[in-house]
Amino acid sequence: MKKIVLGTLGIALLLGSCVSQKKYADLEAKHKETQDLLNSATVKLNDCLDEKATATSKMNALEEQNAFLKANNQELINNMGDLTTLTAKGAENLEKSLESLREKDLTIRKLQDAVTRRDSVNLSLVQSLKGVLGNLDDEDIEVSVEKGVVFVSISDKLLFRSGSYNVTAEAKQVLGKVAKVVNNKPDFEFLVEGHTDNVPYRKGVLLDNWDLSAKRATSVVRILQNDFGVDPARMTAAGRSYYVPLVSNDSSANRGKNRRTRIVVLPKLDQFYSMIEEGMKDPAIGGSGK
Repeated sequence: MKKIVLGTLGIALLLGSCVSQKKYADLEAKHKETQDLLNSATVKLNDCLDEKATATSKMNALEEQNAFLKANNQELINNMGDLTTLTAKGAENLEKSLESLREKDLTIRKLQDAVTRRDSVNLSLVQSLKGVLGNLDDEDIEVSVEKGVVFVSISDKLLFRSGSYNVTAEAKQVLGKVAKVVNNKPDFEFLVEGHTDNVPYRKGVLLDNWDLSAKRATSVVRILQNDFGVDPARMTAAGRSYYVPLVSNDSSANRGKNRRTRIVVLPKLDQFYSMIEEGMKDPAIGGSGK
């Protein structure tokens, strides 16, 4: 009976430390959905730019033809009275083509502005993070942007002692600087991911690398919440074990690179994606308009 009670308590502790799988899956699904939408918009935008270049070339040719017709219009009218009607119709068609091109160009500029604003938001965030973390070695902490998302990767040698999930005093100073930036940007949510190497781990109630990576992620989240006042509703903690390595775990140095905690900053870009969706519906760029 004693073993059953202890086992039950161990399982309860383990479940309490792990992130909600549903919440994590929903977050990953949202990220994939928005990324797919952005990729679709980028493809559509490139197609529009190619179509614009072709239309511009045709427009230049039509403008040259129109200038020629205007220069010789009087002589042609004298020789062929019916040509007057044809010339007027050609000018009307040219004006319609120019108007369509202007509308398409406006839609393209709107999409480009949306992408530019998204990039500006990320650039501002990266500059803020690098500004407060600039004195650290690149091997210990790295700030980067990948596919429209900002990542802050912190090595475990800075955050934790070997085999431990207790955050070091030095690491708390680093997390405090990160918290200062994210607290000033309330429109951002973020995911804290724990990553380990492939060396098997088992200690106390922690059964394996899954447990260790999740426990380290929740330790970081608690520090951000309790010590630096970050809103817990903006954070998600997740363990990734050793299944997303940066490099092969074939040496001690490489295993050290794979042991890390990654903060994935997720800006709320609903307005940006809504603008892209509306742009995709614009008939001027081939949308359905529905």
